[in-house]
Amino acid sequence: MEEIRKVCYDNQLKIEAYQFQGIMQKFPNHFHDYYVIGFVEHGKRSLSCKNKDYIVETGDLILFNPRDNHSCEQIDQRALDYRCLNIKEDIMFELLESFIGMRVLPNFSEAVIFHSELIAQLRDMHEMIMQKNNSFLKEELFLFLIEQIISKYAKMKPAQVNMNEKHVKKVVEYVDMHYQEPITLGDLCAAADINKYALLRAFTKIKGITPYQYLQSIRINKAKKLLEQGMLPIDAAMKTGFSDQSHFSNFFKRFIGLTPGQYRNIFKE
Repeated sequence: MEEIRKVCYDNQLKIEAYQFQGIMQKFPNHFHDYYVIGFVEHGKRSLSCKNKDYIVETGDLILFNPRDNHSCEQIDQRALDYRCLNIKEDIMFELLESFIGMRVLPNFSEAVIFHSELIAQLRDMHEMIMQKNNSFLKEELFLFLIEQIISKYAKMKPAQVNMNEKHVKKVVEYVDMHYQEPITLGDLCAAADINKYALLRAFTKIKGITPYQYLQSIRINKAKKLLEQGMLPIDAAMKTGFSDQSHFSNFFKRFIGLTPGQYRNIFKE
């Protein structure tokens, strides 16, 4: 079966919609800087999210918060058909303000809702986006559906930071500031004032992802923004800390499922 990978940016809703068909690819442990609301149309996969394991199949709803680490791979020979919506935090702020009158962010406690009754509505709305339908109905369905998902499966995200995470917080801040530069494990240890093993253990336990995987995810997410602005893949690679375009392209497709060029072309229309 031929792989089909489609991505559409909806200017009316200001969200991305992905549709993957016939996918056999394994996705490594990574995260996104936006919310993901997706579902399995066909197939069966092993999914790990925040150190919790799931078996997902047709009709399951998938919910990722920004920076929820996750990975997945096939567990049989059936290919995966999958659709999702990607919603950036600033858009989610606006949605929550319209729903409850507060600029807060939701936090989904479970990554998988098995056999969700909302899948049929989600698929209809997703198809409208893929068909570039700018109708009243599409916007109405989107708002009602997102409000239902949040009210059923999310809590409001607490603002406070756990002080027990201070070393990890320092590492995150260092990576966010220096991702364009070569970074070593020693650099992170110096920033957090902690030894290498203690850092690896603490970071992986708290974040569910290793420091190296975190760094690569940050670089990919930063590169996505540059590609959305029309930057050439080779320039995006150099500006986000990748040593060469080949290295960048391999990581990008492993994490996103598209090549940098394919992703850039979405925003040229």
